[in-house]
Amino acid sequence: MPASTPTIIATSIGFDMGVAGNSDWVAGPAYRYAADLTSNPQTPRICIIATAGGDNPAELTSLYSAFGRMGMVVSHLALYPTPNFADISEHLLRQDIIWVSGGSTPNLLALWRLHRVDQALRRCWESGVVLMGCSAGSVCWHVGGTTDGFGLPLQPVLDGMGFLPYSNSPHYDSEPERRPTFQRLVGSGELPGGYATDNGVGLVFRGTELAEVIADLAGRNAYEVTATDGGGVREAVITPRLLAPLVTV
Repeated sequence: MPASTPTIIATSIGFDMGVAGNSDWVAGPAYRYAADLTSNPQTPRICIIATAGGDNPAELTSLYSAFGRMGMVVSHLALYPTPNFADISEHLLRQDIIWVSGGSTPNLLALWRLHRVDQALRRCWESGVVLMGCSAGSVCWHVGGTTDGFGLPLQPVLDGMGFLPYSNSPHYDSEPERRPTFQRLVGSGELPGGYATDNGVGLVFRGTELAEVIADLAGRNAYEVTATDGGGVREAVITPRLLAPLVTV
């Protein structure tokens, strides 16, 4: 069932590692936060879209485990080698949460448009399905942002889906090129003003307005980056609300 208002959670929030090694992913409090926004918080339906990573089976296995241990009813939309649902829109509209993985933002956008996933996701957003993602799964909802999907150095993404009328840059504190590249693109006008997130931070949009900033790591921030006269930029720090760790039994 849907959230009360159209909601996007655009993040640089990944997963913790469990005791079984690198493939043992543990979902943190941001994912419980997303579930609590739905009308089915204990057993929400969540669909993973891992297009940006090429529908990697190992990644999908880790994601199924991480979300399943939270009590979520998990499915995934695959586009390789062919879509695994005859009616993509129908399946996505049945979800409470749609989570989009990181990887190549340009490849994600190209394939989504080819298979009309972008149109289905807009219907989901407008219907109140909570849209959430990390990295490429953060940039995609915006007008554009920064990407390593073309290789390094970082390049601009100028053709995001534009559900949110801003630019976006994830990994602002952890990848040295992110901050200067994003600031240059906003200052030059190639990208509109927007928001950046340190690792562990997420932006919560209700409709198209930033409603809250959350974090599952202390000492991390979000930033509003806007152009100033003469090609400069203004960067304003947004201090997030630190989410309480999940209690495990």
